[in-house]
Amino acid sequence: MFTQNGEWGIILKIKLNTKFFKSMRFCLFLSLLLLGTIPILIFKFSFFSTYEERRINNLISELQNQCNILGRQLTTGNYMSDQSSEKLNNAIVQLANIYNGRIIIVNENLKIIKDTYALKEKKTLISEKVIKCFNGERQSYYDKDSQFIEVTIPISDTNTKKILGVMTASIPTTNILYEIEDINGKARILIITLIVFVITAAYFLAGIFVKPLKKITSSFEKVSEGYLQEDISIGGYSEIEQISEAFHKMLGKIQALDASRQEFVSNVSHELKTPITSMKVLADSLLSQENVPNELYKEFMVDIAEEIDRESKIISDLLSLVKLEKSSADLNITSVNINELLELILKRLRPIAAKRNIELVLESFRPVTAEVDEVKLTLALSNLVENAIKYNKDDGWVRVFLNADHKYFYVKVSDSGIGIPENVKDLVFDRFYRVDKARSRETGGTGLGLAITKSIVIMHDGAIKLYSKENEGTTFTVRIPLTYIT
Repeated sequence: MFTQNGEWGIILKIKLNTKFFKSMRFCLFLSLLLLGTIPILIFKFSFFSTYEERRINNLISELQNQCNILGRQLTTGNYMSDQSSEKLNNAIVQLANIYNGRIIIVNENLKIIKDTYALKEKKTLISEKVIKCFNGERQSYYDKDSQFIEVTIPISDTNTKKILGVMTASIPTTNILYEIEDINGKARILIITLIVFVITAAYFLAGIFVKPLKKITSSFEKVSEGYLQEDISIGGYSEIEQISEAFHKMLGKIQALDASRQEFVSNVSHELKTPITSMKVLADSLLSQENVPNELYKEFMVDIAEEIDRESKIISDLLSLVKLEKSSADLNITSVNINELLELILKRLRPIAAKRNIELVLESFRPVTAEVDEVKLTLALSNLVENAIKYNKDDGWVRVFLNADHKYFYVKVSDSGIGIPENVKDLVFDRFYRVDKARSRETGGTGLGLAITKSIVIMHDGAIKLYSKENEGTTFTVRIPLTYIT
């Protein structure tokens, strides 16, 4: 394949083998798997880390409420002074049995007047929790290691609000732990099921995502093997459609470049052969005759010289383009007066323009000095002006404008010529492309001039634009920095 320095180069040699797709599919699979399983695992750990805390807090709140209700019953029934009420004793025992726990009631003298375990009745209970409770501070405590909850509730007179005693309730939390373990087991089954589902879905989705890329790669490989008519039309998610569209654009450029290359080979073969054939015919004609008149001999030699010049022109353009395309092509940057450079170019080309009575005018708006490669820039601008003369009408005009701002200088070359059709404007800078092929042969054009010009402009970090309308003329605008930055 050809590559074009300064424009676009196409080197299409893609080898995306099975290992690549397996790796890509695995990466997609892993991404989808993580995307699906991470939220599940986060939910699991966040749920169970807070579930136990919520259950314990709810149980503490519930136990405190039940103890408050029982405490009001004990106060109303004067239980703190008389513990003989069977109804109240049963209420105490019943509450302890409901929670499978132990209830201790202490009077204001810190004597235990009721112990549902019947172990410490009539004994004195002195503890920090009880003392704080007599001072009006409700206490609650959860021992995770021993798996029990303890709450301490003051028993107050409903009228005077005097604290008559303290109720301490201790209950185990094993039921909550069994409940959490049971839920955790069911959750594990559900999570495993969800993960299996996510793995299966991720596997098939990864295959679906990779499938269009396989088709695109297959098309790339066919193109790299020389099948330039390969076409793909793949729908799906927008990124794949964009790749497909970019492939079509690239393929169009490849096809256009390949057609241009084939045409160039044909044209150059013909054009290089034609001068040689002409010179051979002229030379054979001279050799086959004896006593050739000097006038005829001179005429034939002039024709041979013209054919040699034509051959030299083609070879020079080819060598210039090859030299510019080398990555090692260096610029010989010097400070150049652009006004004088353009005047010299027009002076050299005025005799060519005069043959067809074409007016050649230079308009400079200000003195311009820039850091450029004088030889290469002269070649680029000469190509533009020379093309404007070649593809002009008799008695036409070519105007060259020079202007500058604080950063760039601008050269505009306008003509009154044949113009360029809209559908080929994007091709005129391609190597070997010629708008009017018949006229190019007549004028000695090789189709390399604009490609050379664009390469030189880009080497100067500049830009070139084309404005044209068929049968009304063409304008090329070149913009180049005043200061060359390496």
